[in-house]
Amino acid sequence: MTPLSYCTNVHPAEDLAGVLAQLDRYAEPVRRLVGVDVLGLGLWLSAEVAAGLAADPVSRRGLRAELDARGLEVYTLNAFPYGGFHDDVVKHAVYRPQWTDPRRLRYTLDCATVLADLLPDSASYGSISTLPLAWRTPWDGADDDAAAAALTELTGVLDGMARGTGRPIRLAVEPEPGCVLDSVADAVAWLAPRVDPRYVGLCLDTCHLAVSFADPARTVADVYAAGLSVVKVQASAALQVDEPGTEAARLALADFTEPRYLHQVRERAGTDVFADDVLGADDIPQALVELPARRAWRVHFHVPLHARPAAPLSATTDVLRAAIAALESTVDGPLPHVEVETYTWSVLPETAGNGGDTALIRGIAAELRWAAAQLFVPKERANHSAL
Repeated sequence: MTPLSYCTNVHPAEDLAGVLAQLDRYAEPVRRLVGVDVLGLGLWLSAEVAAGLAADPVSRRGLRAELDARGLEVYTLNAFPYGGFHDDVVKHAVYRPQWTDPRRLRYTLDCATVLADLLPDSASYGSISTLPLAWRTPWDGADDDAAAAALTELTGVLDGMARGTGRPIRLAVEPEPGCVLDSVADAVAWLAPRVDPRYVGLCLDTCHLAVSFADPARTVADVYAAGLSVVKVQASAALQVDEPGTEAARLALADFTEPRYLHQVRERAGTDVFADDVLGADDIPQALVELPARRAWRVHFHVPLHARPAAPLSATTDVLRAAIAALESTVDGPLPHVEVETYTWSVLPETAGNGGDTALIRGIAAELRWAAAQLFVPKERANHSAL
């Protein structure tokens, strides 16, 4: 059984009242529109909310009851953004605090405490996705050591929790272009000699994977060959620009240039479809100036899975399909948790679907239906927990 969820980092909520309100305003209407008895949520809790819940078992039980009453279940938390994910400008702030900062460890431990009490009875494990250590600069060998020590401390706590409950909480490190762990290959090389794979693995964000121009099948194989595993998949699609040097492409990209989030861009350096060598820029405006635009670009802008950007842009949903297919052929047993993570609805161009609560609810429901129909082989669909 493969749990399928949608990530609530698409909704702004910086306190517990806001989290509860979004269940009524968005999550339950999505569940009804999809037409299922139970819908999975990948909850995002700010550090302040997570700390309050971790300190108060009564509040955790109350949140679990609120979820149950609405037909909602939580297998996974997104603990990448620490807070302020819907501020007017987020950009590089989303990578702070980094894994050398004790606040990052505390936040993740709080999330583990909360998730342990939210897991449905059917869950074999819980997952928490986290940032790939930090933005790439500044970072040095001392930072490597500090981050590794923090992950070791986390692992010790998670091991104690698992011994008590029989169900592990597992950390899923999410590589992202521009970060210390820029690609899955970087994450595998850094994590494999440093972490306990029972409790720390990979979050495979398929938008990030596409932007890196990596081969999905080889990527998945390399994760498992290194003794690690994919703990969680964030089902997402990037923008693709086949001919970025054209005026039409540049005008189309201008519509996706916005001030809140960072939209890293990569260009293939050679003619191979899958490239180990890519050229990069940290955001769309820089790419338009700095990259040669001789070959295809991929842009870190999560676009709705069921929709198609208008030409000359397209989406990398084929990378998502290929990654899921690779996991199906590699993993013995159920797939990792799958979380639809299109957090960009509020910053999409109007023509791409930004249109208030009704459009958002319909869009999330359409994405979930698309994922259930497109990503899983028949044996998985027959047992699917959410749709």
